[in-house]
Amino acid sequence: MHTFKTTHNRIYNMKNKFLILLILGSIALNSYAQQSAPPATQPYNFTIQDCINYAYEHQDSVINARLDVKSAEYNVKETIGRGLPQVSGIAGFQDYLKIPTTLLPGEFFGQPAGTFIPVKFGVKYQSNLGVNASQIIFDPDYLVGLQARTTYKQLYERSYTRSKIETNANVTKAYYQVLVSNEQIRLLDANLKQLKQQLDETTAQNKQGMAEKIDVDRLTVQYNNLVTSRENTLRLLGLNYQLLKFQMGMPIDNELLLKDKLEDIKLDEGVADIGADTTFYKSRIEYGLFETQKTLLGYDVKRKKGQFLPKLTANANYTSSYQNNGFGNLYSMNFPSSYIGLTLNVPIFTGFQHSYQLKQSQINVQKAENNLIALKNALNLQASQAKITYINGMQSLNSQKQNQQLAQEVLRVSKIKYQQGVGSSIEVTQAQTALDDADNKYIQGLYDALVSKVDLDKAYGRIK
Repeated sequence: MHTFKTTHNRIYNMKNKFLILLILGSIALNSYAQQSAPPATQPYNFTIQDCINYAYEHQDSVINARLDVKSAEYNVKETIGRGLPQVSGIAGFQDYLKIPTTLLPGEFFGQPAGTFIPVKFGVKYQSNLGVNASQIIFDPDYLVGLQARTTYKQLYERSYTRSKIETNANVTKAYYQVLVSNEQIRLLDANLKQLKQQLDETTAQNKQGMAEKIDVDRLTVQYNNLVTSRENTLRLLGLNYQLLKFQMGMPIDNELLLKDKLEDIKLDEGVADIGADTTFYKSRIEYGLFETQKTLLGYDVKRKKGQFLPKLTANANYTSSYQNNGFGNLYSMNFPSSYIGLTLNVPIFTGFQHSYQLKQSQINVQKAENNLIALKNALNLQASQAKITYINGMQSLNSQKQNQQLAQEVLRVSKIKYQQGVGSSIEVTQAQTALDDADNKYIQGLYDALVSKVDLDKAYGRIK
């Protein structure tokens, strides 16, 4: 009996030790997992400007445009480098398996006239080590490249600015879409709340025999439709958030919260300045891009004219020549040579190619001038369209807002009349339907007005 108890105690103690080790191991594993697990992503709480600034740093189109500016800087340095001394090293080795043979007149060696004596000149192994250097002294193409380097870089800087403007407009519109969707959900919640109250009251009245079953059914249908509409809007809201993050270059899995509210947006801001500036098109980045392209085409004309001028280059060379019949002694004897000189390249006749190239470049400049005029007209037309669209959108929004208020009042009166027995449930149902329709039109009018405001600012060059 004592042996049995002792054995039982040992087993019990081993189980306890095993459980303790198991618990300690679990704690250690959990602690390690918590330490090695990546930290949870913090939500971003952004204003419109925060979203725009984030997009400037993460949107791929903006990043690529910024890289183009960097590439243009290197291209400018490359152009400058052409005018610096160009130095290159040369090394050569020849193993004459058969030394070339030269025929000399036999008279040189006392042989009859008309005969030739074969003679081999040279050695089996030859090697040359040298350095060449050249320096541009006068090259019209290089001089024009130096003049155009700033304009060339400016072209990509303006392209970068255009990418930022496009990103700014796209992010702003996507941000507004989220705000409008939130407003739509708020209106749906308000309508659902009052419709649910009315449905509960009508259901209670039906149980008391004071309302018909068809009245309850009508309200139930409306309530179910509103619930479905709200669920659809919620799904669209999630999609709109993803679209905003996509426009920002943000991973769509990140959590994004919006700081700005609809009431913070001043739709009428800057409206008084519309049309006051008749030269607004000059502030449009598109016009600046065309001007830069025209300037570059002007430099191309200069470059083509420079093809008629001579080019002067300084040259220098130093070469060490090694010759021997034995490979081991090849570099034992050195025969150096060197020179400095000038090379003048004067175009005399090139089959009129340069003339035709110059005329083509001059035609390109004329086309660029015509494109600038056409662009000016197009920008003016775009601004006029944006102005009219914005004014119409604001009037429509104000009208829809009044209709929404009227629909709310009609619904209120219809409910009172129905409760007092002087109205029908059909009037209440129709009034509720009219309010839902007014809310939807108000939401659409609100979004159209916000988008037209962005397009207006872009058309007048206010987005930088």
